[in-house]
Amino acid sequence: MRPSRFAASTWCCLLAAFALAAGAARAVGIDPARSEFGFSLKTRWGQTLEGRFPVYEGEVATLADGRHQVRLELSASDVEIVGHAAYTRLTRGKGFFDASHYPRVSFVSDAYPEALLHSGGELGGLLTIRGVQRREVFTVEASSCAQPAKDCDVVARGTVMRSDYGVDRWAFALGREVRFTLRVRTGAAGA
Repeated sequence: MRPSRFAASTWCCLLAAFALAAGAARAVGIDPARSEFGFSLKTRWGQTLEGRFPVYEGEVATLADGRHQVRLELSASDVEIVGHAAYTRLTRGKGFFDASHYPRVSFVSDAYPEALLHSGGELGGLLTIRGVQRREVFTVEASSCAQPAKDCDVVARGTVMRSDYGVDRWAFALGREVRFTLRVRTGAAGA
């Protein structure tokens, strides 16, 4: 006995819905009003240049196994060196982020347990700058509240070498390290 066409299509739809639900991740958007993504550079003369990415997109996904994953896209086209218009132009230009060719800096974290946000520790992931993708590790600070990212900032810091990403111009003027600082708050569910 063959199942009716209606029963077969219903069964297929139910299987597809179950498969999607089993592997689906829920995501919460990163709150642009309460989050900050910045970096600092040292000049050879001891000056610290503070940079920031005012334009970005991001989310924190809850994976099917209960762990979390952060996904960020930072606009290199809008990057700023705070208080320095000339340095801002240079940072967006060919010798640094080369924003006309590589308009985005992205980071996708490894999956991590929620406990990491409470206790702090290392969070690895893939960072892409100027089309070069490398594994990097950021240090997440221990949280000061019961619901990190909702009630207080999740703060992570990490240092990368400019030359690892082909950002090797102006070695005579700028230090080799770029120090990133991320302060993350989440917004409404359903990103």
